[in-house]
Amino acid sequence: MSLLLSKSRKLICLKPKIGFLSSVYHHHTLISPNLRTPFRILGLNQPHFASFRFESTKAQTQLNPMHSIHNDSQVLDFPGGEVKFTSHLNFIPETREERVHCYRVLDDDGYPITSDFAQIEKEVALKIYTDMVTLQTMDTIFYEAQRQGRISFYLTTVGEEAINIASAAALKTDDFIFPQYRESGVLLWRGFTIQEFANQLFGNKNDYGKGRQMPIHYGSNKHNYITVASTVATQLPHAVGAAYALKMDAKNACTIVYFGDGGSSTGDFHAALNFAAVLDAPVIFFCRNNGFAISTPVSDQFRSDGVVTKGQAYGIRSIRVDGNDALAVFTAVQEARKMAVNERKPILVEALTYRAGHHSTSDDSTKYRPAKEIEWWRRERDPVSRFGKWIEREGWLNSQVESELRSNIRKQVLQAIQVAKKQEKPPIKDVFTDVYDVSPANLQEQEISIRETIRKHPQDYPTDVPL
Repeated sequence: MSLLLSKSRKLICLKPKIGFLSSVYHHHTLISPNLRTPFRILGLNQPHFASFRFESTKAQTQLNPMHSIHNDSQVLDFPGGEVKFTSHLNFIPETREERVHCYRVLDDDGYPITSDFAQIEKEVALKIYTDMVTLQTMDTIFYEAQRQGRISFYLTTVGEEAINIASAAALKTDDFIFPQYRESGVLLWRGFTIQEFANQLFGNKNDYGKGRQMPIHYGSNKHNYITVASTVATQLPHAVGAAYALKMDAKNACTIVYFGDGGSSTGDFHAALNFAAVLDAPVIFFCRNNGFAISTPVSDQFRSDGVVTKGQAYGIRSIRVDGNDALAVFTAVQEARKMAVNERKPILVEALTYRAGHHSTSDDSTKYRPAKEIEWWRRERDPVSRFGKWIEREGWLNSQVESELRSNIRKQVLQAIQVAKKQEKPPIKDVFTDVYDVSPANLQEQEISIRETIRKHPQDYPTDVPL
């Protein structure tokens, strides 16, 4: 293959010519040793993206004859790294003999089974518990509000409260959050108020999305929380790109991207992991493996040992944790963040949990799993109760304080709903703003048209939407 520079300095590839590669090999000092940067032949500087982690490969050594065709220990100096030869015909098995272990700190009764976990101060532990209770209460009341027709849609985090709150507690405020749609607790931890949640759900004039997003599509510039999108797994490559930008700017921060087990069945998942591994992007991939992608169980999604093993396949350090154990989640994410930021590497965390609620208000999960199974997980594996038992034994909580806490939070949520539903909706003009600097003619015509239609047929339109 011939490489030429056009007058515009663009690289042009011509048809292969006999002898070209031979001449390159004989004059290997003109190019990088591993033939990955032929730009020097052309008088160009090596581009910044042409740095590689594997530098052992030498073009000239590949030309040398093998030392012994009968030596099983001979090595191929391959561009991806040295590979030993073998005379044994062995296929890598499809599964390990034993599944990857799951890191755990608290047993089901809230007793520590190890001392190998991050120590949490009283104030942090109490905030973790308070926010988990708040999230639980919000889910109960907002879900009921949807059933009553007050809001159009809702999605709960029942059974996944520890994943939300404990992972958020282990991060820094400068870290960027790329959520799926079941991570409202992360935003709650960062200071998003109950009233702000209610405003978004009701799509009123105080909703930061100006009523243009469906309910639970929260977002906050203030809290570095990227707006939710229901398109599955598209946030993964976004998080990697943002992490790479943080790395290039030498920021002491990382990104974390949340996704479910169903998200790992998308092309974006695989592209993102490879992207992150090759660029050494400081991103934490956090998989909430709750057993179901809506109605599809994990047994119908993949044959691998969950998601954690896929990290190793892409060269990413990975760990599996008990997603219903707040201490385990906090410890794992805290360590993952240290590695991501200090070593500038991607980390994969798979949290095993169970979605103890319906996928959303549009779903009836009893159609594809037993109601008794759901109830058992709610009762026996409740992450809020487990963590509560631990802090109670630490002397930081008692039944009276907890009762007052739950009562107070319930009042706050109910009050937030009353305030949110009385607020006006965003004005009609907001439908046409925030995309173009100067609105094009077709949008101007549409805005005029809808205003005229509303004036002619006011009975067909909400009265709380200002013109």
